[in-house]
Amino acid sequence: MSSPHVLHYSAFTDRPEGGNPTGVVLDASGMATADMQALATRLGYSESIFVQPGEAGAFDVRYFSPLDEVPFCGHATIAGAVALAQRDGPGTLRFRTRAGLVEVVTAREDAGIGATLTSVAPHVLPALPPGLLDQALTRLRWSADELDPALPPAIAYAGARHLILAAATRQRLARLDYDFAGLKALTQAHELATVALVWRVSEHAFAARNPFPAGGVVEDPATGAAAAAFGAYLRALGAVQAPTDLHIVQGEDMGRPSQLRVHIPAAGPIRVSGRAVPIPAPAQAG
Repeated sequence: MSSPHVLHYSAFTDRPEGGNPTGVVLDASGMATADMQALATRLGYSESIFVQPGEAGAFDVRYFSPLDEVPFCGHATIAGAVALAQRDGPGTLRFRTRAGLVEVVTAREDAGIGATLTSVAPHVLPALPPGLLDQALTRLRWSADELDPALPPAIAYAGARHLILAAATRQRLARLDYDFAGLKALTQAHELATVALVWRVSEHAFAARNPFPAGGVVEDPATGAAAAAFGAYLRALGAVQAPTDLHIVQGEDMGRPSQLRVHIPAAGPIRVSGRAVPIPAPAQAG
């Protein structure tokens, strides 16, 4: 088949230097799985999104990291929806993903087009698998006394599984020097997309970092799927009074500041909002 047309966007930002970059293919019709994987690997973004027209007005959507397919990706969803809105006009979109149906509402804002995704039904595991916490801390080179006791470790899901660990200080969050191969093996063994590292700035604001070795990426600058899972976690824990809104800042320690807005209703799916902007193609994109 001929080479697909690839758009390049950065999500959860209103400037190209921030946010999480992604490749966007708006017409992946006829692309085999191997073709999508090869393109995502060549692009090198944490994930790329491949869109195909589906039935009943929905789009069939797939996401690939440089190493493998993932069931759901928040930042690529936001970018793909913004790209479709710029092509067809803003409105409501329905993405049929491997994790389930995800609705995305796009609208014009002062700084461009914004998008809000509604997650699939989220849940939080009642307990961690035996030994996971100790192994994760060892591979992260963290100690147990560097965790925030008010936000206990958990696995949360809102389209993908994330291990949530809350740092007791901003200084602990700022130091990220982990065993890449060891954490990759651990997250793959437990079917975790990322490890969501967070620090509570205030009642409704958090700083976050997301190691993503399972996808071949040291760190994700903005992680919408983890933000949705984290919202579900806070609600289940009773750490926020739902309904409420959160502001998550991610990517600052990487030099790619990102802004994620999370709405936590009293029950049901979590909504994550942000903007996306076109960016230049990387050199390896050819």
